[in-house]
Amino acid sequence: MFWFQEGLCGLPAFLVVWSSSTFIVNYIIALFRGDVDVVFPYISDTGAIPPESCIFGLMSTITAFAGFATMFARYKFLERLNEITGGVSPALNKAALFFAVTSCVGMCVVATFQETKERTVHDIGALIFFLSGVVYIILQTIISHKAHPYGTSKRVCYIRTIFAIVAFVAAFPTIIFAFLVKATKLHWNQEDEDYTFHLASAVSEWIVSFTFVFFFFTYIQEFKQFTLKVKVELLEFT
Repeated sequence: MFWFQEGLCGLPAFLVVWSSSTFIVNYIIALFRGDVDVVFPYISDTGAIPPESCIFGLMSTITAFAGFATMFARYKFLERLNEITGGVSPALNKAALFFAVTSCVGMCVVATFQETKERTVHDIGALIFFLSGVVYIILQTIISHKAHPYGTSKRVCYIRTIFAIVAFVAAFPTIIFAFLVKATKLHWNQEDEDYTFHLASAVSEWIVSFTFVFFFFTYIQEFKQFTLKVKVELLEFT
């Protein structure tokens, strides 16, 4: 048996690899086509112009569904774990699932509405994605500490705490400076009026995004401990 066949660890492993590829592949394509600058474009800028927009939309949508599957599996795992050991509030677990869903919806909006075409809708989706994502990993960090020693080690709890703090701190400049940027364009010069705001927001956006990726990386070992099964019940058989 290969390591990714143990339990459901293939889910977060796929999410980590695919989401990282979504960011990196589109950046490389957009860079080689000259559609974005080398130094920290917005992630959305790398998927604003065809063919990158098509690839970005497809890969981001798959990322959103993979993210939902991973976070729902985590929810069911904690639900079952709580039945056996207690310690984790069901309300807290459901709250985390709620923000997981809204974060995935926000990502689908970002993938569907390009920044250069529908900036308002795109920005609303990005705001939902980032805020919900940050709240989700904060709640999961709290849950990890409450569930210890079951599920994961204390070291992983501390690592998740670091990721949660970094995401929380970086989310503020991502959102605040983005709203201060008046222009919507793909190429920037240091002489531009809002260049400093754009750079600070873009750097923070990349930090938050990869913090999410690294956070899900900590799920891999934990997901080896359980599987999910679909139970079919016939309501009426004729």
